Amino acid sequence: MKENLKSLIQKGGVFVDVEGKTPEEIYKKVCDSLTFPPSITKETVYNALCSREKIMSTAIGNGIALPHASSPVIKEEDQQRIVVAYLKTPLDMKAPDERLVYVMFFILTQNRQIHLEVLSSLVEVFGKIKFRKLLESKASIEEILNALDSLDDE
Repeated sequence: MKENLKSLIQKGGVFVDVEGKTPEEIYKKVCDSLTFPPSITKETVYNALCSREKIMSTAIGNGIALPHASSPVIKEEDQQRIVVAYLKTPLDMKAPDERLVYVMFFILTQNRQIHLEVLSSLVEVFGKIKFRKLLESKASIEEILNALDSLDDE
């Protein structure tokens, strides 16, 4: 699954110093920066992310949040992606450990099974202190992908 994580992150990219005072402002900035096929609007993705956040915070602890839609908004397999967004100013998103969120991994997948596989893989990766330290340094996409490769060796 790490190969899948790597390809999804490559498709989604890494954004650094995303500005916003609320999750919604961050979601808007990220959605506005992405390109979607004509069948999906930026507003659809933005609204789906905001709706999910209203249900319960997507902050998981350790300064990390996993914004995603409650039900898939991506239709085509090749449009799936994970967008990594480092925040300029950490946000209070009511994380279980009460830490401010400094990085978000936007999960945009086409079905629940893939979504759950991605969540499971991310949680496993976030369990590695070395990987979390890398995120704290606002790692580039190359550094993240290399770290995912080296995690397979541990």
